[in-house]
Amino acid sequence: MIGILGGTFDPIHYGHLRTALDVQQALCLNEIRLVPLRDPPHRESPLTSPQQRLEMVRLAVADNPRFRVDDRELMRTGKSYTVDTLSSLREELGEVPLCLLMGGDAFRSFSSWRRPQRILELAHLVVMTRPGYAGLRGSYADRITQDPACLSNTLAGLILLQPVTALDISSTSIRRLVVEKRSPRYLLPDRVLEHIQARGYYQYPAGAQR
Repeated sequence: MIGILGGTFDPIHYGHLRTALDVQQALCLNEIRLVPLRDPPHRESPLTSPQQRLEMVRLAVADNPRFRVDDRELMRTGKSYTVDTLSSLREELGEVPLCLLMGGDAFRSFSSWRRPQRILELAHLVVMTRPGYAGLRGSYADRITQDPACLSNTLAGLILLQPVTALDISSTSIRRLVVEKRSPRYLLPDRVLEHIQARGYYQYPAGAQR
């Protein structure tokens, strides 16, 4: 099985990396594909360029052979839609179960994504939850499984709630610390922080004149 974790990663941090590792180990995934998005449809555009974010992700996972950086979204123009990414991966990987990783907040808006039913035809959903998460309700309840082993027995279509380490870290808070000339150390890998500092990323508030 292969896990797919998309995001702007502006910048990537331990909240992304630790939860991805939790899922990889819990489900015995062969690898996690980290997919930086070029132009996400449901959030503001990233402050750094696609190439800059790609380099930060590469630095972050360079020492983990189970984590692989996938740049296919950055090679396309237009909005970054999950269904297009999964279609491309399915065409490339063939008959391999795919697990799309997402947080509970993202899942609550899943029905508004482009072609959600098609997404479920292409991949399982692994909803990364914090301790005490209330669970899922609604039209997808019949797809929920409590058994991770079920995901490896079919290519797509199931939903698994997977508890992960609760880390209250966000890219927004890291960027704010940089703007305020305060250190975001221990919130992201040192090599990523050194890269940010060396190149002067996030030195100004969003939209400020440089």
